[in-house]
Amino acid sequence: MPLTDALTPDALLEAKAARPDRRARDLATSLGVSEGALVAAAVGRGATRLEPHPNDLMPAVATLGEVMALTRNESAVHERIGTYQEYHPGDHATMVLGPEIDLRMFPKHWAHAFAVVEEGESGVKRSLQVFDAAGDAVHKVHLKPASDVAAFERLVAELATGDESRDFAAEPRTPPEGAKLREDKMDLLRREWDRMTDTHQFLRLVSKLKMNRLGAYRGAGAPYAEPLAPEAVSAMLEGAAAEGIEIMLFVGNAGCIQIHAGQIETIKPMGPWQNVLDPRFNLHLRADQVAEVWRVWKPTQRGPAISVEAFDAEGRLILQCFGKRKEAEPLAWNAMVEALPRAVEAPA
Repeated sequence: MPLTDALTPDALLEAKAARPDRRARDLATSLGVSEGALVAAAVGRGATRLEPHPNDLMPAVATLGEVMALTRNESAVHERIGTYQEYHPGDHATMVLGPEIDLRMFPKHWAHAFAVVEEGESGVKRSLQVFDAAGDAVHKVHLKPASDVAAFERLVAELATGDESRDFAAEPRTPPEGAKLREDKMDLLRREWDRMTDTHQFLRLVSKLKMNRLGAYRGAGAPYAEPLAPEAVSAMLEGAAAEGIEIMLFVGNAGCIQIHAGQIETIKPMGPWQNVLDPRFNLHLRADQVAEVWRVWKPTQRGPAISVEAFDAEGRLILQCFGKRKEAEPLAWNAMVEALPRAVEAPA
């Protein structure tokens, strides 16, 4: 049943107007609808439906100049200011490989896209918002003061679908998979793990063995994967900032992964949130939703890659963090990770 059967588009707009300070995702959840339904309700009233495929959107986004890219999941929000450069199109997977905005996109999850123009406290706000079939946000682009508004208007004119529907028939969300492991395949997993030459080979390996990432971590044991305490994620962020360690921080969902590469500086906890608040990069992490953390070792042609990876209570990946590789082995990163607090007992 479409979620918008419960509330009409007009009722959704009234609820939004009554709570202008409420974040769209939180308001949608409180109303029992998807965030996509809340945006669709404004079609013809500041929102315009667009062609959603990144092959259409991303070349046009590159004309906007400096913007803020936002990708999130249930527990983390990744925001990066920069320009969209070096778009690599594709049907199964696409990429933006700029020095500041670095994305991996999976078009089958780009089901709905909107251009949104609305009044904010400091003037008109313009954004592009992409949602999956369930109405959950996949990726957003927010214009900044230096952005090219004329290019935004051209993008809307060129990519508008002409669909004026204000309804949003959300499909059911795919339930979290949880950990999948095969006890009878553990020796084979470890042998094949040792033979890897690139971190990207890992997911193909565990899929071939009918496992998934978290299941493999739980089953493989040291030195492949070791459980850390949940507070290790905050300790990692604080340590990287204090020591000036350059990192690669990945946050994503099924349709988009966004990567920050470089140093982080300003760490500010606020209630349940752990935040990185730097001029061109922000991370907002619900630290209270981190249920499992793993230190993971993977062999590569350039030497071992050590990551810290956080999962929620339902087994969903929240974030991954690696030391940014230079010519030399990232010894400072590896030493910091080695000192992070270990889990009291291994997750089961």
